[in-house]
Amino acid sequence: MSRSLKVSPENIQEVKSAFSRSPFTSQQALATELGLARDTIRKFLSGIPIDRLNFQEICDKLGLDWQSILPRTDDTSESSIPPDFYVQRPPIESDCCQAIVQSGALLRIKAPQQMGKTCLMRKVLQHARKQGYKTVVLDIQQASSDNFSDLRKFLRWFCTTVGDELNLPGQLENYWHGSSPNYNTTKYFKNYLLGNITSNLVLALDNVDLVFEKAQLAPDFCGLLRSLNQKAESGDVVFQKLRLVIVHSTDVYSSINITQSPLANVGVTVELKPFNWQQVCDLAKLYQLSWDNTQLRELINMVGGHPYLVKEAFDKIARQRLTFDELLQTAYTEAGIYGDYLRGYLLKLNHNAELREAMKKVVAVNSPVRLEVTHRFQLHRMGLVHLQGNDVKISCNLYRKYFCDCLEVTDCDCFGVSQ
Repeated sequence: MSRSLKVSPENIQEVKSAFSRSPFTSQQALATELGLARDTIRKFLSGIPIDRLNFQEICDKLGLDWQSILPRTDDTSESSIPPDFYVQRPPIESDCCQAIVQSGALLRIKAPQQMGKTCLMRKVLQHARKQGYKTVVLDIQQASSDNFSDLRKFLRWFCTTVGDELNLPGQLENYWHGSSPNYNTTKYFKNYLLGNITSNLVLALDNVDLVFEKAQLAPDFCGLLRSLNQKAESGDVVFQKLRLVIVHSTDVYSSINITQSPLANVGVTVELKPFNWQQVCDLAKLYQLSWDNTQLRELINMVGGHPYLVKEAFDKIARQRLTFDELLQTAYTEAGIYGDYLRGYLLKLNHNAELREAMKKVVAVNSPVRLEVTHRFQLHRMGLVHLQGNDVKISCNLYRKYFCDCLEVTDCDCFGVSQ
């Protein structure tokens, strides 16, 4: 894969216009923000090749779709195929972009693992930056295990990290007084973080499931997010500058009652589904694959339209790593292209005896199965099952056949999933 990218000649004016609209008053200001040399910015704006990562970071800051401004003939990979195509899922993108420009918006992006949540989040943030908003992404995975030990430690980490991303020096000791972490956090945001910026702020929280799973954190943290949203709705002009994007895999399933989640009925919720027929066809075209309908149906029947699994198949075949027939023959085995991916889930199941038994029940039959509520949501979060009311059903034939074999379920119908 090429380490350098450049702006196409026909897009240089678009790029310069985006820079002119940005809050950066000079090339040096943008360079300083990104920790780059001014000459790197100059080259980018002039259509001279620069490091791939730097190219993408500059585009991100300027609210540009980096793939759309590349020369069409540029060899950006082994087969001239960019590695991270985005397939539109209308009307989801427009709904999210409309939601995020509302005062005090709260947007929830929900789906099982590797369904495209983070990609959608980036599209929303890109749209927000085009409106002149500041954006901050806070990945909950970045918190240390000690930060999760109690609410006070977690929220102090939360406030400090947001401040760091806004390039504001820490001032916790001047605002954190009293015994209520939620109150202190609210005061810190209102009087310091939001009080020191003039533009709107979109704060995106990724992998929020890690909080949902902590009984000592989830109720209060979810309550805090709801409270911030309600303050904006009640007319607080400071909190109307704040927009929240919450990215997670499932509803709260262990630490608080699912039906009484503090985030229920708050803001706009978008749930990502597997790719439909048209979206799979669109992705095949992006990879320049001339598959017939029979081949597409066979792939969808195997992986159920799962975005990561579809993309992985297209990518390997487009790069001539394997043929379509080889894909079908080996996909269900650890020797196939999904081997590491499937093995990772098997290890998780083998470390949880109860969850392993629950999965065995699912793959043994072709009809929906009733599971204990925690197991139901854990398997759904992993993307291994679809929810059907209060029951679950295996997501796709790939999972059924692999887990029938590896979990030693001898009486299952390995091809019983209808897509």
